[in-house]
Amino acid sequence: MPRLRLALNQIDSTVGDLDANAEAVLRQTRHSADRGAHLVAFPEMMLTGYPVEDLALRSSFVEASRAALRALAARLAAEGLGGLPVVVGYLDRSATARPKYGQPAGAPQNAAAVLYGGEVALTFAKHHLPNYGVFDEFRYFVPGDTMPVVRVRGVDVALAICEDLWQDGGRVPAARSARAGLLLSVNASPYERDKDDTRLELVRKRAQEAGCTTAYLAMTGGQDELVFDGDSIVVDRDGAVVARAPQFAEECVVLDLDLPAAEPEAPTGVVDDGLRIERVVLSEEPVPSEGTALSAGRAEPLDDDEEVYSALVTGLRAYVTKNGFRSVLIGLSGGIDSSLVAAIACDALGADNVHGVSMPSRYSSEHSKDDAAELARRTGLHYRTVAIEPMFDAYMGALGLTGLAEENLQSRLRGTLLMALSNQEGHLVLAPGNKSELAVGYSTLYGDSVGAYGPIKDVYKTSVFRLSEWRNRAAEARGQTPPIPENSITKPPSAELRPGQVDTDSLPDYPVLDAILALYVDRDRGADEIVAAGYDRDLVTRTLRMVDTAEYKRRQYPPGTKISAKGFGKDRRLPVTNRWRETG
Repeated sequence: MPRLRLALNQIDSTVGDLDANAEAVLRQTRHSADRGAHLVAFPEMMLTGYPVEDLALRSSFVEASRAALRALAARLAAEGLGGLPVVVGYLDRSATARPKYGQPAGAPQNAAAVLYGGEVALTFAKHHLPNYGVFDEFRYFVPGDTMPVVRVRGVDVALAICEDLWQDGGRVPAARSARAGLLLSVNASPYERDKDDTRLELVRKRAQEAGCTTAYLAMTGGQDELVFDGDSIVVDRDGAVVARAPQFAEECVVLDLDLPAAEPEAPTGVVDDGLRIERVVLSEEPVPSEGTALSAGRAEPLDDDEEVYSALVTGLRAYVTKNGFRSVLIGLSGGIDSSLVAAIACDALGADNVHGVSMPSRYSSEHSKDDAAELARRTGLHYRTVAIEPMFDAYMGALGLTGLAEENLQSRLRGTLLMALSNQEGHLVLAPGNKSELAVGYSTLYGDSVGAYGPIKDVYKTSVFRLSEWRNRAAEARGQTPPIPENSITKPPSAELRPGQVDTDSLPDYPVLDAILALYVDRDRGADEIVAAGYDRDLVTRTLRMVDTAEYKRRQYPPGTKISAKGFGKDRRLPVTNRWRETG
């Protein structure tokens, strides 16, 4: 039985940075070669970054991707790596698709290529195109219609791209029909809570369906609101885990796989779903299964809270660094939301790159001011105090505002102050709003909604408390100072915009509110279904009306890390002008 040494490069890439992405491929291929790899793989659309969105519709970008691929193949060969097959994702276009109404202009394709001997030896495009959640791939791409198989060291390796595994049919049964010894799928599947368990079961199922060892290579890092958690997996034909990479970390997984030899008369022609087998032979001579096989180990998945927290750190770090910023600015109120955002920022960027501002008004409690200062002491972030009362008095003297207008003025003054400091000093402002607040409109436009990024935008308030408690426990376990003051966690949440104000003056208790929101926002349940689940009808009616009427606010909120199956943004698209109400 031949032995194939496979190198899976679970790494990050940046959308549009073709040169840097190609350099990463070259660097990691050299590293893989040094470890004796026979076949090297990189994630979906590695060369262009993922997702490229409407860049796919620009012919100039498509051609730049194709040219970068050819240049990369030549450079690999020039540096002595031409004899090592490299699978890399990129943006291509179909040479055969004819223009037609409803098809993306230029027929772009989410593609991958096998580079070998200084040439592009084989190309193929994703067959199943996702069109749900954050995915719009029907808008951007035309599907591939081949079953690519590359023979390496006497082993037939079937190739697939991401959704080709997530959907039934297509390349998985076609790999069995082609009698492949290995199914290799390159992926850029975004993170969401609990997806690691789903992914593992998926890969096990597909290996059994394909009848061969299956390698699932995933991307890591972040792109705008999306986070990629890695967690690459290799399972044998029976679904037993052979190797598993860590989450939220770049890793080169190298392992030996003892696989069936390619058949001398391997199948050809059209197989499942009309896919045509396209077979390329690169090397026939097998490597015998002798000596001790190289194993890659199996990383343990993170527990639920650490996984979510790691996603938030990864998402913020990627957004800040990939957009050319070095530091962030946060308004520190002493409350739980800004405290958690500050802890995430310190973990993502280092405390020296985090700047906090306390902006007390006449209604700010002494304990809140003390809690903000204590957070700064514990984390080591830069801290200053700028009172807004003189500005507030000037506005009030000119306008004589009352009630809600007076309350919101305080928030807007703080937003203006933060943006002024951002302009002056070059920091990126972080918005501290959580998913519960955004759902019911409990935020002030051009006030606490000000910012370039919302790190906890997709985190319900109950999860904010849980993550804060987890982060403190994790610090204690490492012998460190817990970053978040205990008082910020235990005191009743309040915007402190009027005397004695607490969130529950206008909102239900957060555990009840979040349970209703999870049904309505995340699972699209109607009012009657939510009431049937055991919730008071009047409370459901009031909550759903708050959600419906706050859509215009959410449209104006900055992007933020997505951790759920349905975050506010591309996952959930509702009209702002909308008279339909679940509650009548």
